[in-house]
Amino acid sequence: MFGLAIFVKQSGFGLGLGPSVLAAGLTMGVMAMPIIVLAGQEALRSVPRSLRESAYGVGCTRWQVTKDHVLPSAMPGIMTGTILAMSRIMGEAAPLVVVGATAMILFDPDPLAALNGGNVNFTVIPIQIYFWTAEPEHAWHSMAAAASIALICLLIAMNSIAIVLRQHFRKRLKA
Repeated sequence: MFGLAIFVKQSGFGLGLGPSVLAAGLTMGVMAMPIIVLAGQEALRSVPRSLRESAYGVGCTRWQVTKDHVLPSAMPGIMTGTILAMSRIMGEAAPLVVVGATAMILFDPDPLAALNGGNVNFTVIPIQIYFWTAEPEHAWHSMAAAASIALICLLIAMNSIAIVLRQHFRKRLKA
């Protein structure tokens, strides 16, 4: 509802973007922000106080402590939270339906169409899969199954990237 009121609405406080890809992206970004911020806060809190104090003890400035010691120590948690938030957003269809992603797309959309005022129909994979399963021909059902598998593989890949990045940054800290 926030995305509808702030990004899509044409009057009042709304930005007046209408049902567009930009409004959908901004809505999803706003939805991901709390997860990313909380993960970042927890990661920063998990950095031992002794690490900060020892850096101050050898003469580091506040900026040097943050840049060289705190952020590298917190980076695994920050990256994991960011990637998990992105994975969560990829499966969200309901907020995008509210801001206008209700179309079934049967053509290759122009990636820059929304910027130059062209075709502004857009959809999300869960909605596309829903429409494909409602079609009577078997080929549409096969496409829906393939899209479902692709979405699952993409989510698994995002979660795997989060695990690999977390391990990479942890190893980097220990070295």
